[in-house]
Amino acid sequence: MTATTALTAQNTQGVYGIHEVPSEFVRKQISACVEDIGVDVVKTGMLASAGTVSIVADALCEYSVKLAIVDPVMVATSGARLLPEDAVKTLCDRLLPNTFLVTPNIPEARLMLDKTGRQPVSLHDVEGLKQMARAVHELGPKYVLLKGGHLPLTADRKVAGSEDQKSLVANVLYGDDVNEVFELEYQHSRNTHGTGCTLASAIACHLANGAGVANAVRSACRYVEAGIKMSVNLGKGSGPLNHFHSMQISPFPPGGFVDYVLQREDVKVAWHEYTHHEFVQRMGDGTLSPETFKSYMIQDYLYLVHFARANALAGYKAKAIDDVAGAAAIVTHIRNEIDLHIDECKQFGLSQAAMDQCEESEACTAYSRYILDIGHSEDWLALQVSLLPCLLGYWVIARRLHGLQASLKSPNRYATWVDNYVGEDYTAAVAKGRALIEKHAAKQSPSRVDELVAIFIRATKLETGFWNMAAGA
Repeated sequence: MTATTALTAQNTQGVYGIHEVPSEFVRKQISACVEDIGVDVVKTGMLASAGTVSIVADALCEYSVKLAIVDPVMVATSGARLLPEDAVKTLCDRLLPNTFLVTPNIPEARLMLDKTGRQPVSLHDVEGLKQMARAVHELGPKYVLLKGGHLPLTADRKVAGSEDQKSLVANVLYGDDVNEVFELEYQHSRNTHGTGCTLASAIACHLANGAGVANAVRSACRYVEAGIKMSVNLGKGSGPLNHFHSMQISPFPPGGFVDYVLQREDVKVAWHEYTHHEFVQRMGDGTLSPETFKSYMIQDYLYLVHFARANALAGYKAKAIDDVAGAAAIVTHIRNEIDLHIDECKQFGLSQAAMDQCEESEACTAYSRYILDIGHSEDWLALQVSLLPCLLGYWVIARRLHGLQASLKSPNRYATWVDNYVGEDYTAAVAKGRALIEKHAAKQSPSRVDELVAIFIRATKLETGFWNMAAGA
């Protein structure tokens, strides 16, 4: 939740204007947030005026906020003053005594010490940074994190005198029970706009999640370091860091993986060629020659055996008992499908024994060995995805063809094939297979999703190759 204290007109090159929000209205924003939802951690940023500083200090006391992170935003990266001089002393006198952690950079720390009459601290090395952190600690906060980005150090922890000597950035965390230096590699980057605000916000988030102060600071420093490394050049001045460097956003909602795959542009063409193949169309309208269908049924029987093997392998690779049972259920469905297949083949004078003696076509071998290879070389989910074009595709095709049967002038000799794949048993198998995939797909990274889609496309094209083989028989 946010209480806005001021609006700025700014870009990477500087601050062009500041429009303050009246302090009384800031107070109403704070009350609206805290009195409804509550607050675990407060992080302050640009407070803009002495009046707003006092309002925030009063609110922290009234609502007994234990974890207040104060980022004393006084000077922008571009050099613009963001806090009037009279407000600096108010911040030190009123706000810091109620602060859990204050996070000044070196110019801000110097200004705070100057406005409270403290002696200036000479900075020549990391020991000087420690001394300055201790001096700020005397102003009342429980902890001080002195950010050393404005004063890079050499490899031996001295203040760097030239660009090529800059090796380290040291952030000093000091308090009654901690005195720790967090050293980060110096990055030659102009994209440091908002690093202080980001660091304080990240610390607040980690504290809200229950981390100790040292671990919260350490994790936040790593987050900001990566944000600078992964930044993209924007604007002509000091660009922003990349806050989303480690965020992975799923391209589909829970339960939407299969629909997402089928709607991808790189899948649509392959999927349409497979599900609307000429062989399928001719089977749906009954114009396919019996010999061609007979040849296809032999190869399909041989493939179904491998399809069952692959699903049995999926059961072996599964870790959860429900997934093992799910794989076993699909194998049972395939067994039923094979039985229906054998009964249908009898109409064409084909026995199971005769089909067992037939040689696999190259298309059958290529497809079946591909899914078995995926099963051995990839994980459980990849195997399931490689099986999906067959499991789902036959159902999709059969549903479409089933709707065409009523419009045919004469009964379709291949209606049994169509009916088998829209039947209750096969429909249940499709639903089970999809559910198994959806449960695990939601946990995958975007890059892994792309890999799975590539497997799906390859398996789909091999299915089309199966139709090509059948059509050319």
